[in-house]
Amino acid sequence: MSDKRSIYITKFDLERLKKIVTIANEFTYKGPVYIQNLKKELVRAKVVESKNIPGNTVTMNSTVRLKDLDRKEDMVYTLVFPEDADPDEEKISIMSPVGTAILGYSVGDIVEWPVPAGICRIRIEEIIYQPERSGNFNL
Repeated sequence: MSDKRSIYITKFDLERLKKIVTIANEFTYKGPVYIQNLKKELVRAKVVESKNIPGNTVTMNSTVRLKDLDRKEDMVYTLVFPEDADPDEEKISIMSPVGTAILGYSVGDIVEWPVPAGICRIRIEEIIYQPERSGNFNL
């Protein structure tokens, strides 16, 4: 997964994500790998109030431009809760490998995680929209 740089998450997002992890764990023994990865990220994250999250950090409902460093392709995604995921609208779930990988990282960070073909490497190029930066603290 990602390296061990500090990641930031809002207290509001943390509470909602903890509920998702708890529910997922109730329905499966130990939970799928992506649930375990999300759990690890939540445990190590620095938790801050929504109004104090840096504006260049990926939070829930942020729209981000990413660069696949191996394929040299740009992608734009909005990081959403599972019920809001819609690939046709480039809305990716926090439960997806890339969703879990980018949460809490900042512009310029390079994030890596294992995929069947090896290691996927992306760089966070730009935060196009971040709810907290726009004054929306409860999205």
